[in-house]
Amino acid sequence: MDTLATTSPSNVVQDPTQTLQRFDLLDLQQYTQEKSYSTNASKDFHLFYVGRDDVHEILKHVLSRVSVSLYMNMFGFDDDELNDILMTLAADPGITMMITLDKSQAGGVHEKKLLDSDMARNPTAFNTYFVVGQSATHQISHTKGFVADGKVGGEGSTNWSASGEGTFVVKGKAGGPGYKAQNNTQTIFTDPDAVSRFQTELIAEHMAARHG
Repeated sequence: MDTLATTSPSNVVQDPTQTLQRFDLLDLQQYTQEKSYSTNASKDFHLFYVGRDDVHEILKHVLSRVSVSLYMNMFGFDDDELNDILMTLAADPGITMMITLDKSQAGGVHEKKLLDSDMARNPTAFNTYFVVGQSATHQISHTKGFVADGKVGGEGSTNWSASGEGTFVVKGKAGGPGYKAQNNTQTIFTDPDAVSRFQTELIAEHMAARHG
């Protein structure tokens, strides 16, 4: 595997024994403000709030444990650490990926720098798995979500950026010098029907962007 991404309690992309095969939504309650869910919380759907829950760590937790497949469309793509996870996964021939990014956003200063770096780092993987484009009707590709290993879905208003995710700069809680957080939500779900239908939609959006 690629060696740029680093290992941390939530980012375990360098540890192949850490997977989503036995994933449970309870695994993510540690990243909520309360560190636990309500007793009547759903077992296959949970809604997290940027600025209150540590959405950046939630995304790292799920994505770094991908071992089979990742289908994803992300409108705003400005997170270096999540990008490193994707590029590490892209270097693994045992993982199938389709990553769709929006054409209008790709021209932004930070996103363009990230994508240029990805291309230089592994042009074969980038051209194989990533596509930058538009919707089927040539509008923005505004979906913000993924399906990991055919088991775990994520969707919401959260763009991948420091303010979009409300990246915590004080460990374990929101706030600190320079802290910014937009009003965004992030859902994680394991309902098999929703996961299957969303994966199919993400594949269709990827193909539309590639051939548009």
